[in-house]
Amino acid sequence: MASPSFIFSILLLHLLFASLPSHRTLTFAADGSWQLLQKSVGISAMHMQLLRNDRVIMFDRTDFGPSNLLLPNGKCRNDPTDTALQVDCTAHSVEYDVFANKFRALTVQTDVWCSSGAIMPDGNLFQTGGFNDGERRVRVFSPCRTCDWNEIPNGLTAKRWYASNHILPDGRQIIVGGRGQFNYEFIPKNIVSNKINLPFLSETNDKGIENNLYPFVFLNVDGNLFIFANNRAILFDYVNNIVVKKYPMIPGGEPRSYPSTGSAVLLPLKNLKAAAIEAEVLVCGGAPKGSYLQSLKGTFMAALNTCARIKITDPNPEWVMETMPLARVMGDMILLPNGNVLLINGAGSGTAGWEQGRDPVLSPVLYQPDNNIGSRFEVQNPTTTPRMYHSTVALLRDGRVLVGGSNPHAFYNFTGVLFPTELSLEAFSPAYLDAKFDKMRPTIIAPKSMSGIRYRKKYTIQVVINSDKVDESSVSVTMFAPAFNTHSFSMNQRLLVLGNEKVTAVGNSIYNIEATTPKSGNLAPSGFYLLFVVHQGIPSQGIWVRLH
Repeated sequence: MASPSFIFSILLLHLLFASLPSHRTLTFAADGSWQLLQKSVGISAMHMQLLRNDRVIMFDRTDFGPSNLLLPNGKCRNDPTDTALQVDCTAHSVEYDVFANKFRALTVQTDVWCSSGAIMPDGNLFQTGGFNDGERRVRVFSPCRTCDWNEIPNGLTAKRWYASNHILPDGRQIIVGGRGQFNYEFIPKNIVSNKINLPFLSETNDKGIENNLYPFVFLNVDGNLFIFANNRAILFDYVNNIVVKKYPMIPGGEPRSYPSTGSAVLLPLKNLKAAAIEAEVLVCGGAPKGSYLQSLKGTFMAALNTCARIKITDPNPEWVMETMPLARVMGDMILLPNGNVLLINGAGSGTAGWEQGRDPVLSPVLYQPDNNIGSRFEVQNPTTTPRMYHSTVALLRDGRVLVGGSNPHAFYNFTGVLFPTELSLEAFSPAYLDAKFDKMRPTIIAPKSMSGIRYRKKYTIQVVINSDKVDESSVSVTMFAPAFNTHSFSMNQRLLVLGNEKVTAVGNSIYNIEATTPKSGNLAPSGFYLLFVVHQGIPSQGIWVRLH
């Protein structure tokens, strides 16, 4: 029989969570911890990208009215076309220094609302599109202590609003779709300057609702693009503008992309030296058909509680359905260094849009792709901060997950609304960061951070592991491509499992691990990656490497 003190503790938890109206929580959450980093960074982090200098670029939109952060030195943005404030002396973008836990104001000149982006091979953030005067802009941010945004007028051929970007093996970005844009284009404009039609995007467009915005785009191991919109997907040869394969519709046919707003990841790529490398995509959550129109009438339908997983490299691929412990719309999916997937943020009912979501889902869920079906999900400890429409996440070098944003309103509303505009930043620490695992945790001592690595090369990574016994078979090297996150999709996110070919003890808890880098840009486009060593599921702090 449970002790009276245990029963009293459970009752206290019930009372605590019951005091949070309409928030979906679970009393018996499993693992992970939360830390408030900043009560306010002055803006709501609607878009988020980690850079190679361990700073995170965030921005929301310029037509929200004044933010809570002044631009420095009396600087103001003068924009006669802005729909809210033509002279604005407040910031709508910040740079957050992860390890100093400080932030500084940045200046965007045109509206970045609902835009997209990716990191180029040189480490610069190229960010594209937006609303109003920002819809054809390309903006560039270089990682340096004093850098600010540079804008390229008419850098895009088409107006891009709610589009998706991906880095290609040749170093360009492809920009796919957007509101009213059933086409794609590339940046930089060194090869093809015009937009190219993609009928798949018009075929997946639900009239008056869309459900094909922010399409899920992943580079497949054969160099083609897996493009998912609404409830189905294609494998696309962007070089020759040919649909290589049509995938079956997700069972049930429910929409998964914006504004139904599920999320998706390319699961970790493994066995990279094999002749035929497998690739799998996981799509989770979203809102059922009719949710958008019903929410406009004040009826908030329950979010989807299913994930669909497909091996996109199979000759005859089929979706495999799984049931999540918590239904979720507007959730984010982030790959962790040990190969697991974290589902975080979002709502239990409604859909994306102004005031159109309800029942915040406060508990993250861990998805373990290598477990047997039926035992892959594990509910994590909850936050107390609802992260609804326009919330974001980013994996950091130390293994934490940065969480920010949430603005389900047309403007900055801090009172008088169900879910106030959220300016805070939090960090979620997965269970692998618990102090009880410190002895198992590797520490990388070579190579040094920012080292260059090349394709098809064997490298030795030297680590310290203070564990009494090191299980060599459970030591692995992984590489993570940091993502551009917005609207529940992390663009360009990628995790490669290099494994290990040999682990050698060299004394004083020091080990040499041999691993071979990916064989081509189809597996890993050139650029900056976070390299981790994982021991029994416990990752080291990452180091930055540049693959070329």
